[in-house]
Amino acid sequence: MNAAVIAVQAMVSGVNLAIPQLSASDLHPSATQVVWIVDIYLLVFAGLLIPAGALGDRLGRKPVLVTGLVTFGLGCLGCALSPNVTVLLISRAVAGLGAALVMPATLALSLAVTPPRERGKAVGAWSGATGLGGMLGNLLAGTTLQFFSWPVFFGLFVPIAVLLAALAGRWAPDTERHPVRPDGPGTVLLVATLTALLFGLIEGRELGWTSTPVLMAFAAAAVVGTIFVIHALRSDCPLVDLRLLKTPAVGSGVLGVAAAFLGMFSLFFLNAQYLHYAKGFSAAETGLAILPQGLCMKLVSPRSARLVTRWGTRRVVAAGMSLITAGLVLMSLATSTTPYWQYAIALLVMATGMGLATPPLSSGIVAALPKSQSGLGSALNSTAREIGSAIGIAVVATVVTSRFLTHLPPGVAEEAHSASDAMMTADHLGAAQHTAAVKAFTDAMAKGYCVIAVVVAVITLVTLVWLGRVQRTDTRQAAL
Repeated sequence: MNAAVIAVQAMVSGVNLAIPQLSASDLHPSATQVVWIVDIYLLVFAGLLIPAGALGDRLGRKPVLVTGLVTFGLGCLGCALSPNVTVLLISRAVAGLGAALVMPATLALSLAVTPPRERGKAVGAWSGATGLGGMLGNLLAGTTLQFFSWPVFFGLFVPIAVLLAALAGRWAPDTERHPVRPDGPGTVLLVATLTALLFGLIEGRELGWTSTPVLMAFAAAAVVGTIFVIHALRSDCPLVDLRLLKTPAVGSGVLGVAAAFLGMFSLFFLNAQYLHYAKGFSAAETGLAILPQGLCMKLVSPRSARLVTRWGTRRVVAAGMSLITAGLVLMSLATSTTPYWQYAIALLVMATGMGLATPPLSSGIVAALPKSQSGLGSALNSTAREIGSAIGIAVVATVVTSRFLTHLPPGVAEEAHSASDAMMTADHLGAAQHTAAVKAFTDAMAKGYCVIAVVVAVITLVTLVWLGRVQRTDTRQAAL
């Protein structure tokens, strides 16, 4: 189950390193098409998580998982063999559909074979796998693209998906099916709401937050989302019972997970650019430089359950979220002259915080729901991750890009629309201009990390207050 999580998460992060090769390939994608090649996977993945989780509860998690892995593999094969941009985009969407089917089923099946006393560790291992997947995606992409072309990167996931589907078919247990009446209208409304919201968040940083398509996307998300809420509250068998979010464990878990991944993906967005442009690392070196963070998170996450038993959920979450915030502040101090070991300490601080905070938050979401809805609980958890990630990237990209482009040296700013444009222009103009452009980038990066640190700190306070209600409720129940 954890290997399947790593595979679908690796595709989220790894494709970013393939952008330069894709842009220069025989497909000749436009700038807008390059953005969609990267983003359509995440858009379909995140938009379909909750319906996919409910489908697993209804039809059985094992068949949904195997189907998802096969679909993911077919999508990756289509990407590797794409003769044009249209086929590549469709194949990326197919891979995203497969990932959406895989993700909720993995946690539900992991919990199904784990004794109740060990479930905290199982959730911790699963949470660690999500972080490790992002790191390994960068490492795999960096190493592959260093020696081969971009189709090889996508092609590597095909045998991985086939092997995982075979292993799941052999070893994953057949879980109970919980037939309920499908909520067709609710499914359509929720997918439309999440798609419009994610479209606005993803495209806002490219098209501008006041552009017509972005404003229309947010307006559509608000209108359709309102209709979905009304439908869910009136339906006898809704896709998602929104009253569950009033449960402190579910509400605080969703909010806390979103905040943690908001911080983590702001790091993912800037990390590779910093190591490549400011430190001069190659693609392979960048992947290796990020790997300690994923390994640390994978080691810490399963052990958070033991700390929860000793200290309580609220204290462990508080410690973890505080470390995430501290890690973001430490990252803001990095410059082009910062030694890698010092930078790695900041990465490890953030990884430790993620490893401490996310497992108990995720456990709270799943434990608060009945066993028949464990797939839906996993999907809620995963959706919070993806939306938090999209918001983190949108915020940090907006802050960094606006500051970076306005502080570039003369002769560079006129031709730059992104960090890569600026660096290529600066290199062409000479060493002095390159140094000035790197300084502008690290200054902008510092501001971006500080803004994200403040956002994460504020959401953390709300989450901890909400978690306090969970503890008070548990105390009253114990007394009774």
